[in-house]
Amino acid sequence: MFPIIIKLKSEKDNGKMVKFQNGISVAARNLMTYAFLLSTLLFCVLSPAQEPTPDVETIVKKIDQLYRSDTSQAEMEMHIVTPHWERTLAMNVWSQGMDKTFIRITAPKKEQGVATLRIGNEMWNYLPKTNKVMKIPPSMMMGSWMGSDFTNDDLVRESSMLDDYTYQFVTLEDASPDHIYVQLMPKEDSPIVWGKIVAAVQSSDYLPVWQRFYDEKGNLMRVMNFKEIKTFGDKIAPSVMEMIPQNKEGHKTVVRWMNATFDADIDAKIFTRRNLQRRR
Repeated sequence: MFPIIIKLKSEKDNGKMVKFQNGISVAARNLMTYAFLLSTLLFCVLSPAQEPTPDVETIVKKIDQLYRSDTSQAEMEMHIVTPHWERTLAMNVWSQGMDKTFIRITAPKKEQGVATLRIGNEMWNYLPKTNKVMKIPPSMMMGSWMGSDFTNDDLVRESSMLDDYTYQFVTLEDASPDHIYVQLMPKEDSPIVWGKIVAAVQSSDYLPVWQRFYDEKGNLMRVMNFKEIKTFGDKIAPSVMEMIPQNKEGHKTVVRWMNATFDADIDAKIFTRRNLQRRR
Protein backbone atom coordinates (compact mmCIF):
# COMPACT_ATOMS: atom_id res chain seq x y z
CA MET A 1 0.00 0.00 0.00
CA PHE A 2 2.73 2.46 0.88
CA PRO A 3 4.35 2.48 -2.54
CA ILE A 4 0.93 2.99 -4.13
CA ILE A 5 0.19 5.95 -1.86
CA ILE A 6 3.50 7.52 -2.76
CA LYS A 7 2.80 7.04 -6.46
CA LEU A 8 -0.65 8.62 -6.27
CA LYS A 9 0.71 11.54 -4.30
CA SER A 10 3.48 12.02 -6.88
CA GLU A 11 0.98 12.21 -9.77
CA LYS A 12 -1.04 14.78 -7.88
CA ASP A 13 2.03 16.86 -7.23
CA ASN A 14 3.09 16.54 -10.86
CA GLY A 15 -0.29 17.82 -11.99
CA LYS A 16 0.07 20.84 -9.77
CA MET A 17 3.57 21.40 -11.08
CA VAL A 18 2.38 21.26 -14.70
CA LYS A 19 -0.40 23.73 -13.96
CA PHE A 20 2.10 26.01 -12.20
CA GLN A 21 4.53 25.84 -15.12
CA ASN A 22 1.73 26.48 -17.62
CA GLY A 23 0.66 29.50 -15.61
CA ILE A 24 4.17 30.87 -15.65
CA SER A 25 4.42 30.28 -19.42
CA VAL A 26 1.14 32.11 -20.09
CA ALA A 27 2.16 34.98 -17.84
CA ALA A 28 5.52 35.23 -19.59
CA ARG A 29 3.87 35.29 -23.01
CA ASN A 30 1.44 37.96 -21.83
CA LEU A 31 4.33 40.00 -20.45
CA MET A 32 6.26 39.70 -23.71
CA THR A 33 3.20 40.72 -25.72
CA TYR A 34 2.67 43.73 -23.46
CA ALA A 35 6.33 44.71 -23.76
CA PHE A 36 6.17 44.43 -27.56
CA LEU A 37 3.02 46.55 -27.76
CA LEU A 38 4.53 49.11 -25.40
CA SER A 39 7.76 49.35 -27.40
CA THR A 40 5.79 49.68 -30.65
CA LEU A 41 3.68 52.45 -29.14
CA LEU A 42 6.75 54.27 -27.86
CA PHE A 43 8.42 53.96 -31.29
CA CYS A 44 5.39 55.46 -33.00
CA VAL A 45 5.18 58.29 -30.48
CA LEU A 46 8.88 59.12 -30.33
CA SER A 47 9.79 58.62 -34.01
CA PRO A 48 9.73 61.84 -36.08
CA ALA A 49 6.69 62.07 -38.32
CA GLN A 50 7.46 61.89 -42.06
CA GLU A 51 6.52 65.11 -43.79
CA PRO A 52 3.83 64.66 -46.44
CA THR A 53 4.67 65.38 -50.07
CA PRO A 54 3.59 68.93 -50.93
CA ASP A 55 0.93 69.50 -53.55
CA VAL A 56 2.01 69.54 -57.18
CA GLU A 57 1.56 73.32 -57.50
CA THR A 58 4.09 73.92 -54.71
CA ILE A 59 6.67 71.74 -56.47
CA VAL A 60 6.10 73.39 -59.87
CA LYS A 61 6.41 76.83 -58.26
CA LYS A 62 9.74 75.84 -56.72
CA ILE A 63 11.04 74.66 -60.11
CA ASP A 64 9.76 77.79 -61.84
CA GLN A 65 11.33 80.18 -59.34
CA LEU A 66 14.45 78.16 -58.53
CA TYR A 67 16.87 80.65 -60.06
CA ARG A 68 14.62 83.62 -59.52
CA SER A 69 14.02 85.89 -56.60
CA ASP A 70 13.03 89.51 -56.18
CA THR A 71 16.38 90.19 -57.86
CA SER A 72 19.39 88.13 -58.93
CA GLN A 73 22.88 88.77 -60.26
CA ALA A 74 25.08 85.98 -61.57
CA GLU A 75 28.27 85.16 -63.44
CA MET A 76 27.88 82.18 -65.76
CA GLU A 77 29.75 80.14 -68.31
CA MET A 78 28.12 78.49 -71.31
CA HIS A 79 30.01 75.67 -73.02
CA ILE A 80 28.63 74.76 -76.45
CA VAL A 81 29.60 71.40 -77.98
CA THR A 82 28.96 70.26 -81.56
CA PRO A 83 30.58 67.49 -83.64
CA HIS A 84 32.64 70.14 -85.45
CA TRP A 85 33.53 72.77 -82.86
CA GLU A 86 33.35 73.84 -79.22
CA ARG A 87 33.34 77.24 -77.56
CA THR A 88 32.80 78.78 -74.15
CA LEU A 89 31.01 82.04 -73.42
CA ALA A 90 31.30 83.98 -70.16
CA MET A 91 28.41 86.24 -69.23
CA ASN A 92 26.85 88.38 -66.55
CA VAL A 93 23.12 87.99 -65.93
CA TRP A 94 20.71 90.19 -64.00
CA SER A 95 17.02 89.53 -63.34
CA GLN A 96 14.18 91.21 -61.50
CA GLY A 97 11.19 89.07 -60.66
CA MET A 98 9.79 87.10 -63.59
CA ASP A 99 9.53 90.06 -65.97
CA LYS A 100 13.01 91.52 -66.46
CA THR A 101 16.25 89.90 -67.59
CA PHE A 102 19.52 91.36 -68.87
CA ILE A 103 22.44 89.30 -70.23
CA ARG A 104 25.83 90.61 -71.34
CA ILE A 105 28.61 88.42 -72.79
CA THR A 106 32.04 89.25 -71.36
CA ALA A 107 34.22 86.69 -73.20
CA PRO A 108 35.61 85.63 -75.60
CA LYS A 109 36.64 88.87 -77.24
CA LYS A 110 34.85 87.94 -80.47
CA GLU A 111 31.44 87.98 -78.76
CA GLN A 112 32.25 90.46 -76.01
CA GLY A 113 29.53 93.07 -75.59
CA VAL A 114 26.67 91.06 -77.13
CA ALA A 115 23.66 91.72 -74.92
CA THR A 116 20.06 90.56 -74.48
CA LEU A 117 17.24 92.40 -72.71
CA ARG A 118 13.73 91.23 -71.90
CA ILE A 119 11.00 93.34 -70.36
CA GLY A 120 7.67 91.60 -70.07
CA ASN A 121 6.87 90.00 -73.43
CA GLU A 122 9.40 92.07 -75.38
CA MET A 123 12.99 91.08 -76.10
CA TRP A 124 15.96 92.80 -77.76
CA ASN A 125 19.45 91.70 -78.82
CA TYR A 126 22.44 94.00 -79.32
CA LEU A 127 25.31 93.05 -81.66
CA PRO A 128 28.44 95.24 -81.28
CA LYS A 129 29.70 94.37 -84.78
CA THR A 130 26.74 96.11 -86.38
CA ASN A 131 26.09 98.45 -83.45
CA LYS A 132 22.39 97.72 -83.83
CA VAL A 133 19.63 96.76 -81.42
CA MET A 134 17.27 94.17 -82.89
CA LYS A 135 13.87 93.38 -81.45
CA ILE A 136 13.13 89.65 -81.28
CA PRO A 137 9.62 88.77 -82.52
CA PRO A 138 7.58 86.17 -80.60
CA SER A 139 8.06 83.73 -83.48
CA MET A 140 11.81 83.64 -82.75
CA MET A 141 11.58 83.00 -79.01
CA MET A 142 12.19 79.29 -79.58
CA GLY A 143 15.19 80.01 -81.80
CA SER A 144 18.75 79.20 -80.71
CA TRP A 145 20.55 81.71 -78.50
CA MET A 146 24.15 82.33 -79.65
CA GLY A 147 24.27 78.99 -81.47
CA SER A 148 23.60 77.01 -78.28
CA ASP A 149 21.00 74.34 -77.55
CA PHE A 150 19.18 76.82 -75.31
CA THR A 151 16.47 78.92 -76.89
CA ASN A 152 15.84 82.62 -76.42
CA ASP A 153 12.94 81.62 -74.20
CA ASP A 154 15.17 79.39 -72.06
CA LEU A 155 17.59 82.22 -71.39
CA VAL A 156 15.05 84.89 -70.53
CA ARG A 157 12.32 82.52 -69.28
CA GLU A 158 9.42 84.24 -70.95
CA SER A 159 7.17 81.23 -70.36
CA SER A 160 6.21 80.16 -66.85
CA MET A 161 5.57 76.57 -65.82
CA LEU A 162 3.23 77.84 -63.14
CA ASP A 163 1.14 80.09 -65.39
CA ASP A 164 1.40 78.56 -68.87
CA TYR A 165 0.99 74.85 -68.05
CA THR A 166 -1.37 72.49 -66.27
CA TYR A 167 0.41 69.93 -64.12
CA GLN A 168 -0.07 66.66 -62.27
CA PHE A 169 1.96 63.93 -60.57
CA VAL A 170 2.79 60.95 -62.79
CA THR A 171 4.45 57.54 -62.37
CA LEU A 172 7.09 56.44 -64.88
CA GLU A 173 8.19 52.94 -65.86
CA ASP A 174 11.80 53.80 -65.00
CA ALA A 175 10.80 55.62 -61.81
CA SER A 176 13.30 55.96 -58.97
CA PRO A 177 12.14 55.86 -55.32
CA ASP A 178 14.32 58.93 -54.75
CA HIS A 179 12.40 61.06 -57.25
CA ILE A 180 8.97 62.63 -57.70
CA TYR A 181 7.66 63.11 -61.23
CA VAL A 182 5.49 65.91 -62.60
CA GLN A 183 3.92 66.15 -66.05
CA LEU A 184 3.24 69.60 -67.49
CA MET A 185 0.84 70.19 -70.38
CA PRO A 186 0.64 73.62 -72.08
CA LYS A 187 -2.59 75.53 -71.70
CA GLU A 188 -4.58 76.05 -74.88
CA ASP A 189 -4.02 79.81 -74.95
CA SER A 190 -0.27 79.61 -74.18
CA PRO A 191 2.28 80.20 -76.98
CA ILE A 192 4.17 77.00 -76.13
CA VAL A 193 5.71 74.72 -78.76
CA TRP A 194 6.16 71.71 -76.48
CA GLY A 195 3.51 69.03 -76.38
CA LYS A 196 4.46 68.25 -72.79
CA ILE A 197 7.28 68.41 -70.27
CA VAL A 198 8.06 65.72 -67.70
CA ALA A 199 10.15 66.86 -64.74
CA ALA A 200 11.88 64.82 -62.04
CA VAL A 201 12.69 66.32 -58.64
CA GLN A 202 14.44 64.88 -55.60
CA SER A 203 12.05 63.48 -53.01
CA SER A 204 14.17 64.88 -50.19
CA ASP A 205 14.28 68.58 -51.13
CA TYR A 206 12.31 68.87 -54.42
CA LEU A 207 15.31 70.19 -56.34
CA PRO A 208 15.19 69.37 -60.06
CA VAL A 209 17.03 66.33 -61.42
CA TRP A 210 16.04 66.47 -65.09
CA GLN A 211 13.38 67.73 -67.48
CA ARG A 212 12.28 65.99 -70.68
CA PHE A 213 10.71 68.01 -73.48
CA TYR A 214 8.33 66.36 -75.97
CA ASP A 215 6.82 67.67 -79.19
CA GLU A 216 3.10 67.58 -79.97
CA LYS A 217 3.48 64.07 -81.43
CA GLY A 218 4.99 62.74 -78.22
CA ASN A 219 8.58 62.53 -79.50
CA LEU A 220 11.32 63.27 -76.99
CA MET A 221 13.14 66.33 -78.35
CA ARG A 222 15.58 67.32 -75.62
CA VAL A 223 16.66 66.54 -72.07
CA MET A 224 17.94 69.04 -69.52
CA ASN A 225 19.93 67.62 -66.60
CA PHE A 226 20.61 69.48 -63.35
CA LYS A 227 23.86 68.77 -61.51
CA GLU A 228 26.28 69.89 -58.79
CA ILE A 229 24.05 71.36 -56.10
CA LYS A 230 25.61 74.40 -54.42
CA THR A 231 24.67 77.10 -51.95
CA PHE A 232 24.37 80.67 -53.19
CA GLY A 233 23.73 82.79 -50.12
CA ASP A 234 20.42 81.59 -48.71
CA LYS A 235 19.49 79.66 -51.87
CA ILE A 236 20.38 76.05 -52.65
CA ALA A 237 20.23 75.04 -56.31
CA PRO A 238 21.98 72.97 -58.98
CA SER A 239 24.89 74.99 -60.36
CA VAL A 240 25.06 73.14 -63.69
CA MET A 241 22.38 72.77 -66.37
CA GLU A 242 23.13 70.43 -69.26
CA MET A 243 20.91 70.63 -72.35
CA ILE A 244 21.07 67.65 -74.74
CA PRO A 245 18.98 67.76 -77.94
CA GLN A 246 17.71 64.32 -78.94
CA ASN A 247 17.60 65.08 -82.67
CA LYS A 248 21.18 66.39 -82.96
CA GLU A 249 23.79 63.73 -82.33
CA GLY A 250 26.93 65.02 -80.65
CA HIS A 251 25.37 68.33 -79.57
CA LYS A 252 25.03 69.62 -76.02
CA THR A 253 25.24 72.88 -74.11
CA VAL A 254 26.33 73.19 -70.49
CA VAL A 255 25.56 76.30 -68.42
CA ARG A 256 27.50 76.69 -65.19
CA TRP A 257 26.65 79.20 -62.46
CA MET A 258 30.02 80.47 -61.22
CA ASN A 259 28.52 82.65 -58.49
CA ALA A 260 25.20 84.33 -57.79
CA THR A 261 23.65 86.88 -55.45
CA PHE A 262 19.93 87.03 -54.73
CA ASP A 263 17.69 89.80 -53.38
CA ALA A 264 20.36 92.50 -53.65
CA ASP A 265 19.61 95.99 -54.92
CA ILE A 266 19.94 96.36 -58.71
CA ASP A 267 20.17 99.67 -60.52
CA ALA A 268 16.97 100.16 -62.55
CA LYS A 269 19.12 101.40 -65.45
CA ILE A 270 20.31 97.82 -66.00
CA PHE A 271 16.98 96.90 -67.59
CA THR A 272 16.94 99.57 -70.30
CA ARG A 273 17.55 99.53 -74.04
CA ARG A 274 20.20 102.21 -73.56
CA ASN A 275 22.17 99.79 -71.38
CA LEU A 276 22.33 97.30 -74.26
CA GLN A 277 24.90 99.42 -76.07
CA ARG A 278 27.09 100.10 -73.06
CA ARG A 279 30.28 98.07 -73.28
CA ARG A 280 31.42 97.23 -69.78
